[in-house]
Amino acid sequence: MTGQRIDGIEVSNAVKEILSRAVTQLKSEDLVPCLATVLIGDDPASATYVKNKHNACEKIGIKTKDHKLSSQTTQDELNQIIDNLNQDNDVHGILVQLPLPKHLNEFTTVSRISPLKDVDGLTPQNAGLLAIGKSILKPCTPSGIMEMFYYYKINLEGKNVVLINRSNLVGKPLYHLLLQNNATVTTCHSKTKNLKEICQTADIVITGVGDRTKFTLTSDMIKKDSIVIDVAISSKDGKLVGDADFDDVIQKASFVTPVPGGVGPMTVAMLLKNTVTAASLNKEIVS
Repeated sequence: MTGQRIDGIEVSNAVKEILSRAVTQLKSEDLVPCLATVLIGDDPASATYVKNKHNACEKIGIKTKDHKLSSQTTQDELNQIIDNLNQDNDVHGILVQLPLPKHLNEFTTVSRISPLKDVDGLTPQNAGLLAIGKSILKPCTPSGIMEMFYYYKINLEGKNVVLINRSNLVGKPLYHLLLQNNATVTTCHSKTKNLKEICQTADIVITGVGDRTKFTLTSDMIKKDSIVIDVAISSKDGKLVGDADFDDVIQKASFVTPVPGGVGPMTVAMLLKNTVTAASLNKEIVS
């Protein structure tokens, strides 16, 4: 017996179907949800990510505004653009594509975004609200993972979860979301000792290292019928892969997310959800 493949595309399509109806409702009330993106520099991967987000918005009726800036853009110039978008009543969500060129400060940039338009859920205010269980706009990848748990009716209460990631984008916010669903969470990272033994105690392993030359999650690292959520993405032999050796791990786990087609589509879906939510808040409607 092999485990079940968690289909992120299926779950994301279910989310988008609901959002499409919400967008239609908002438009009937003369409100068109709008996402503004800001891309600095000419990194091909970042450009592709932004293009995919625009395409996803278009498919469910969200309007987009695209700001492509030179890699020489100064912090003051970037701040001014964000200020203008904060003040633009037609814009409901602001996404500054990360990572930024090295001469720009990520914390300064993210902090500049209005918390009500922070569709990445990364501003200090929204991060603080998440930590106390009061957030509305949550980081996209962590909330996408939670959506997959709900869709597949995976109950987190009392489960031992090992989280191999401590980033502001994934690990830290996901830690809070898991706790709020009554899981017991152990956060691991590059300095953790006895990682294999810790993983073997987990009901759920969520991994996001993203470097197969340093780390691969294999079946001997997990217990039987555990659940594996693979957040990572990297390249191996010309193919996109995650941290987990999928074909090996699925022989032992009960559920596994593939790469690609797992967490990735959910990240985009939750960006759309946050944009629609932000537009609803604009009309004092919490969706």
